[in-house]
Amino acid sequence: MKAIVIYQAGDAHQLQVEERPIPTLKEGWTLVKVKGFGINRSEIFTRQGHSPSVVFPRILGIECVGVVEATTSPTLSVGQTVVSLMGEMGRAFDGSYAEYTLLPNAQVYPITTSLSWDDLAAVPETYYTAFGSMQNLQIKPTDTVLVRAAASGVGIAFLRLVKAQYPALRVVGSIRGDNAEKTATLLRLGYDAIITDTDNTLATEERFDKILELVGPASIKDSFAHIKEYGIICSTGLLGGKWYLEDFDPTRDLLHNAYLTTFYSGSVNAEKIRALFAYIEQYHVPVAPEKVFALEDIVAAHQYVESSAGYGKVVVLN
Repeated sequence: MKAIVIYQAGDAHQLQVEERPIPTLKEGWTLVKVKGFGINRSEIFTRQGHSPSVVFPRILGIECVGVVEATTSPTLSVGQTVVSLMGEMGRAFDGSYAEYTLLPNAQVYPITTSLSWDDLAAVPETYYTAFGSMQNLQIKPTDTVLVRAAASGVGIAFLRLVKAQYPALRVVGSIRGDNAEKTATLLRLGYDAIITDTDNTLATEERFDKILELVGPASIKDSFAHIKEYGIICSTGLLGGKWYLEDFDPTRDLLHNAYLTTFYSGSVNAEKIRALFAYIEQYHVPVAPEKVFALEDIVAAHQYVESSAGYGKVVVLN
């Protein structure tokens, strides 16, 4: 099979296309023929050497969609459409950047869907994270909502999910720098307004009922200043590159009597996966990726996600 192997930390050129044996089935595991997968920021962080628990060489990839090729599970069938995400795939063991991947039975989730492979490949990690964050934010149709890092895959997925149910909901996005082209693109995708984020400070005095914080600790204190009384902030992402929040005083920083929560996609469960796909079907959520690459073009895919031009979900198809 073709696989993408990384031997040492570095830029996207460290991702090497190789021929490798198809993994051998073992007890408690399922062999999945990978039809597609999304590119995630966490994989870029790992590639750059920011995941100390990961030992190279490694096949990256924390999510995939595909079909069961062989299995030891009594609840799975050969040929069944499945998705998988998280559970240390691509970290503690080889992941989805390949034509086949061997996964623990417990993290292989069968689904029924009419989505094409490219649309389906855009869903698992990104829409699961956006969906969980949306539930934690308890969105109401009268809310005004801010998405920090509006152009990210999770940001656009969240926009599509909430707008599908509440088309009139006011959703404002923030982006770094004054980028007229990206602003126009995001407005076309459905944001009601785009504001500039300069050095993690928003160029607005507006306050919001709900804030999806995808930049993370680097900007969250500024988000505290833009939340209405009794509003909710869901801090889900770490795109600002800062992992921890120092000098946090809940009494002082949450001065608007706001609520702070988070969503961790690592706590995956089958019930929430089924709920996500049911929601997508019920509200006809558009899930198409922004860009599709072939496996052999993995370097270009990583470079695009890292570039200032990149936005939305990027997927790779086999």
